[in-house]
Amino acid sequence: MKLYLKIWRQPNANAKGKLIDYTLEGLHPDMSFLEMLDYLNETLIVKDESPVEFDHDCREGICGSCGLFINGRAHGPLAGTSTCQLHLRSFKDGETVYIEPFRGGSFSVIRDLRVDRSALDRIITSGGFISTPVGDAPEANAIPITHDQAESAFDSAACIGCGACVATCKNGSAALFTAAKISHLAKLPQGQVEARKRVLNMVAQMDEEEFGHCSNTRACEVECPQEISVSNIDRMNWEYNKAKILG
Repeated sequence: MKLYLKIWRQPNANAKGKLIDYTLEGLHPDMSFLEMLDYLNETLIVKDESPVEFDHDCREGICGSCGLFINGRAHGPLAGTSTCQLHLRSFKDGETVYIEPFRGGSFSVIRDLRVDRSALDRIITSGGFISTPVGDAPEANAIPITHDQAESAFDSAACIGCGACVATCKNGSAALFTAAKISHLAKLPQGQVEARKRVLNMVAQMDEEEFGHCSNTRACEVECPQEISVSNIDRMNWEYNKAKILG
């Protein structure tokens, strides 16, 4: 299998970047997209050229590190799939593939395909947690939670924080990410103690990071590798208004 790659190369955040052409032959359709980039870097190192930098960690679609824009779509052509779970069988032999970093008003390129997404971490730090008493683990049946309630919370908690929602949104909004983190705790009894403080702090931090506003185009939901529903944004808005009214 042969692919023609056009990859974004940028030395640092302050330098100008550009697309560089690479050609790879001898690829196997069952190779993952990141394995293909590994193969490219091996060929570059042999030539004493600088390898392409990109973020990755678990390569199991869990950590959210590997987000790339592939042919103009976050994480590539498949719905509900992260970049590391994408395989070359999704492309045609001889196809030209454009590979770019996630972009957003609050995301800056570190180098090549690596992006600084620490703004999302700061949103989590501002309130995406619960306070728990120390000591032994509580008895499993001490806090009853219905199956539907638990499943709904799990659906929201599935967000891996990759930033595809931000990169895809025309406004660079982090509303879906923030809403998912707020909603999954708001749906559980353990999250009620700090619910009002949490939503106010996390929304304030999101605004402080200068993410754009949500305009309900739902592009974030379409490109999310975990298919997080925009209904979480409705929940965040409801929780926010309730917190502002009740104080």
